[in-house]
Amino acid sequence: MVPSSPRPKRLRITLTFSAYPIQASLGALGRKWALHVLMHIALGRAQRFNELLRATPGMSKRILALRLRDLERNGFLVRAEQRPGYLRWQLAEKGADVVPVLLTLLHFGAKWRQEGPPPIDEAGSSARTFQVAYAPGGARRTSRTPPKGPG
Repeated sequence: MVPSSPRPKRLRITLTFSAYPIQASLGALGRKWALHVLMHIALGRAQRFNELLRATPGMSKRILALRLRDLERNGFLVRAEQRPGYLRWQLAEKGADVVPVLLTLLHFGAKWRQEGPPPIDEAGSSARTFQVAYAPGGARRTSRTPPKGPG
């Protein structure tokens, strides 16, 4: 009879934070549509209310107003220009610090979210690139399901 080796002990790491970093990060950013709003403003696709609404199909006016208010209150956005009938947002310093995280999420989504056979590029790679997934209209194109055929 061969003696069984003892199970290795699990290494237990204890970290103590006064406020958990994930909770702090996801406080305002974890809300639905918040990252979409930041992404559009960061990449210059939209900076005004109606532009943001058009750039994000499926988001209601009420939710957009709430997200803009939350992001502004939490220091991610500032009002860049405001006059009667015109309001434009831009990233605050805190919002600019989120841009690398947004780009990483976009890259991850472009690589792993695929519908149908992935396109093959010149190098023979089948993963979609950030440029392909985020081309004008590309984000909407990739998120829609193909229309059903007859029958």
